Amino acid sequence: MQQKLGFYVYLYIDPRDESVFYVGKGKGERVLAHLKDPTECEKVERITELRTLGLEPRMDILRYGLTHEEALHVEAAAIELLGIDNLTNRVLGHSFDLKRRSRLDGLIQEIDAKEVTITHPSVLINISQMYRYGMSPIELYDATRKSWVVGVRRDQVQFAMAIYRGIVREVYEIAAWLPAGSTMTALGTVSNVAEPEVPPESQPSNRFEFVGRIAEDKIRNRYLGKSVRDHFSASSQNPIRYAP
Repeated sequence: MQQKLGFYVYLYIDPRDESVFYVGKGKGERVLAHLKDPTECEKVERITELRTLGLEPRMDILRYGLTHEEALHVEAAAIELLGIDNLTNRVLGHSFDLKRRSRLDGLIQEIDAKEVTITHPSVLINISQMYRYGMSPIELYDATRKSWVVGVRRDQVQFAMAIYRGIVREVYEIAAWLPAGSTMTALGTVSNVAEPEVPPESQPSNRFEFVGRIAEDKIRNRYLGKSVRDHFSASSQNPIRYAP
């Protein structure tokens, strides 16, 4: 049975309203693992809630007989179509940021984007989990400057670049780096948006955020809309890169 299933993508469904509340991928008995998950997370809370009512989540196999790569694609597509805000998943999916759902005009721009050589001391920040098409300049700034794990090299860079799908979305001139959560966002809230459940005073000491402004046109126009994909390997989960 397990050999015939191969890799598969599965759904956890709330029997009260038939809504999908979790999308996952795996092989073997992975689909059952969440029923014994001891961690504290929204997914487990939903399962516990159902059990207090004498119910169990229904588990559906969305696709099976897949390769690992195919399962990753199906999982990511299902999460995007259902909407991560409607699920207990924490992330959109893994490893396929460049192949996720795109607006056609945005996709054309990304495919045609030319590689650029970065000659100014910069930190490249991949904001893939926070970026959305049409976000305001203020929202983009706050998403880019938020809490990051950066070392002392941060003090050697002059610019910060917001990166999504390997493309430079904005360029900021850094005025200063400050401890995470110590400043207000441009929207007037505390800026520790990376981990809102952790109060600022307990943020790890190696997390910082920057304050700054959009770079002058000469710098901005050199990099905006250009590709820096060579700086980000497909397997790396680290959102921070330095250049040159």
